[in-house]
Amino acid sequence: MTQKTRLPALHTGPEAEIAALALRFDRAHGPLMSLMNRLGGSVEERMALLPAPVLRQIEAVTRRALEQSHRVAAAGRAAPDLGRRGAPALVALTGAAGGAGGIATSIAELPVTITVIMHAIRNAAEAEGFDPDDPAIRVECLRIFGAGSPLQRDDGVNTSFIGARIAMSGAAVSKVVASVAPKLATALGQKLMAQAVPVLGAVAGAALNTAYLTYYREIAEIRFALLRLAQTHGPERVLSEFQSAVKPIPLYRA
Repeated sequence: MTQKTRLPALHTGPEAEIAALALRFDRAHGPLMSLMNRLGGSVEERMALLPAPVLRQIEAVTRRALEQSHRVAAAGRAAPDLGRRGAPALVALTGAAGGAGGIATSIAELPVTITVIMHAIRNAAEAEGFDPDDPAIRVECLRIFGAGSPLQRDDGVNTSFIGARIAMSGAAVSKVVASVAPKLATALGQKLMAQAVPVLGAVAGAALNTAYLTYYREIAEIRFALLRLAQTHGPERVLSEFQSAVKPIPLYRA
């Protein structure tokens, strides 16, 4: 009887998937910039015009929404699945309503928008095999909101995302909320000021909300894919290869 020669097993590394994730990350920051050019002016300049009490209100609303969004989004698991296109349609609707009424209504719709985005982030975690109700994964879900925004075009976006620990942590959720809330409030403040551009109103609100949802969902899908790879190949290797593959984001000038 002739013995069959056993072929060596093929071992595939994570390089190809990491490169694809890095490409997605590079592309996540671009789509909204043409809209911002059409809106005209500098978002940062408009942010400077907001009174301090309004800025404090935005941060307070953001902090409360982050604290409650996981619970509300978890309850939403029992609701009918709207599909991948359902969430953008919902935030577009809330953004249109907020943008039509100015700053006051835009602030009022923030908790709804944050909760819908959190639901999308939780779905991204679940798709990669993680339990979004696990305390460590709750922390990772919240950290997604600290990864800049689609309105930012500076190296800090890369630094904030890549510099975050890729290994799961059991840090207290309240601590993460305290650190993430100011960053998210700034990002959402930029959105609110962009919505306040004369004439566009509700249209800008719908477009910007959709862009924010798309951005954070994309970042969540990338991050949880990296966490999955890190469990197999080690966090140091995955993080190093991802950092090498991501292109530096040039400074943007309005």
